[in-house]
Amino acid sequence: MVVVLAAALVGLLSYGVAQRGEDRSIDAAVAGGERIAPPSAEQKLELLGSPDRTRSLADFRGKVVVLNFWASWCKPCVDELPLLQRTQERLATQNAMVLGVNLRDVSSDALGFVRRFKLTYPSLRDPDAELARAYGTVGYPETFVIDREGRIAAKRRGPVTQAWLDETLPELLAERA
Repeated sequence: MVVVLAAALVGLLSYGVAQRGEDRSIDAAVAGGERIAPPSAEQKLELLGSPDRTRSLADFRGKVVVLNFWASWCKPCVDELPLLQRTQERLATQNAMVLGVNLRDVSSDALGFVRRFKLTYPSLRDPDAELARAYGTVGYPETFVIDREGRIAAKRRGPVTQAWLDETLPELLAERA
């Protein structure tokens, strides 16, 4: 009986894997040079510091967006905030921007870091990490670069570096929507 149940389980698992088809994850698509629509682009989230205002990624279509998932309790996230602010200052004149998504955080803690680092780019609140899960985030920080047509063009699992930004952004900034 145990052998029959084990064989049935293996059969069901094999069928499930076969039916799953091609891996269409963000990582696989970007690694293959493909640009894909971001998940939940229309999802409205509260603007950090302005609970009565909401925005979605779709609101920024036409801009290159450096979309960074961060939290005040995440040391690597906090360590990269000055670099992201400098990037925002460089991008502001190029129809591009940094957009933070603060997750699983207390608003006052996140706002403290916004003030401390004098961040001028907006951050959205994702208190339950619902949007982060849609992007397949597994750790923080994670950053996705969205092209002017609203497609994911690059991703970075872990802290961004100046070298990665310098490698990733110029080509996207040169494109027209």
